[in-house]
Amino acid sequence: MQNQLVKATVSKYQWCWQGQALTIAYETNGAGEPILLLPSFSTVSSRTEMSSLADYLAPQFQVTTVDFPGFGDSTRSRLDYSPPLYRQFLADFVRDIYASSPVTMIAAGHAAGYALDLAARIPTSVSKLVLVAPTWRGPLPTMARGQKPWLPVVRELIRTPILGQFFYQLNTTPSFLKFMYRRHVYADVSKLTPTLLSQKRQLTQQPGARFGAAAFVTGGLDPYVDRSDAIAHLQSLSIPVTIAIGENSPPKSKAEMFALAEVAHVTSFSLPGTLGLHEEYPAELYTHIKPFLSS
Repeated sequence: MQNQLVKATVSKYQWCWQGQALTIAYETNGAGEPILLLPSFSTVSSRTEMSSLADYLAPQFQVTTVDFPGFGDSTRSRLDYSPPLYRQFLADFVRDIYASSPVTMIAAGHAAGYALDLAARIPTSVSKLVLVAPTWRGPLPTMARGQKPWLPVVRELIRTPILGQFFYQLNTTPSFLKFMYRRHVYADVSKLTPTLLSQKRQLTQQPGARFGAAAFVTGGLDPYVDRSDAIAHLQSLSIPVTIAIGENSPPKSKAEMFALAEVAHVTSFSLPGTLGLHEEYPAELYTHIKPFLSS
């Protein structure tokens, strides 16, 4: 049974990137040792996908969930969304919110790659890492077996005012979102209720939503170029790291998870679910990581 819910406080973090002011939405609840929850990058990326897990953690920890720039309730400007932006954002957010004290991070999907990168570059910023169904390659590069010259062309096409908006709408229809969730995100299709899909659809219809989504889908937000780079960063860490592997994850993504889990000092475990297991199976995830977080 889920613990009693704790009232969350929603706040705004003011951040500047290349001279442009951005407002970042985040919320905090609970008390105790701090934990930062990072949602996965996707067309429907939002801190709300971490809400249930946060509710389980809040009675024991101070839990913060955050929307990335370009997603959720954060500013969705027509920026060139790219890894340098998100590396700097995460470093600045952790520095400012936690007063340069190390924090435990639970990060899903591509966000796991950015959390790993931060822990390797600024070791004093992170105390523990939980990587949930970690990925580092976007949907189209995965289908194309790597980065291709035409991917930036597709990205720029989606960014155009009229034609780009048309193609974006084709890929965010309720039927297409349901197809993608059935194929890659949720293992139990009975959980894909009309209410859930409606909420996801609303996220895609916010002004400026297509800019961050286009960057993610075409591989423009991939935190690493190659698996070896991620493994090198993981090997360099001296902090505790555990990896949650979705049993139903797509074969290519699952192979990457197992490759990371083979690093000597890393622990791992498998759970039902696929790339969205943090949202679909929060109770099971909480049960497995509670001893790790409390140790």
